[in-house]
Amino acid sequence: MGLFDDLSRFLENRLEEFLRNNPHLELEALLEQLREQEEDTLKLIADLQLQEKRSQEEILSTAQEIQRWHIRIQKAKNANREDLASAALEREAALLREGNQRWGHMQGLKERINQSQELLHKIQQRRQEVQAKAAEAQTARDQAQTQQRFETSGWSNKTSSSSSGFDDLEEKFRSWETQDELEQMKRNLGK
Repeated sequence: MGLFDDLSRFLENRLEEFLRNNPHLELEALLEQLREQEEDTLKLIADLQLQEKRSQEEILSTAQEIQRWHIRIQKAKNANREDLASAALEREAALLREGNQRWGHMQGLKERINQSQELLHKIQQRRQEVQAKAAEAQTARDQAQTQQRFETSGWSNKTSSSSSGFDDLEEKFRSWETQDELEQMKRNLGK
């Protein structure tokens, strides 16, 4: 067991190190995780809405049954059949309790649907933020590659010697800022 734990920790550390060295892949992994969360939340909402519909049908059925027993109570009282009226009253009371329980269950489902929809909205917002960061990171990578092509093709031999230090610094800051923003988003996602 200890060997597997050690191996697992080692692989997790290597993966984290690899993702730190390749922030664009970390963004892609985060995007994939958000896509999965969005799918799961959509499935949960659909399931809860189906349960809510069933619950509404059960409540309607119970209400119709209560109405039927209420009419029977009146008939029994009009016929001076107190024994039947009393039993029908008990049945009506039991159906009312059942209806109240079903109503409470349906209200709980509605609350869970609302919470799930709020969660879905938050996930979609996070996903848009991460997609924007991924697009920024892609643009930065594209610009760096373009700059590297210019420098290696000899287009700007004079300026490259004086500005390459500046470009390296710019790239380091962009990388650091992107990593910092990614860490901030992770912290926000964890909240």
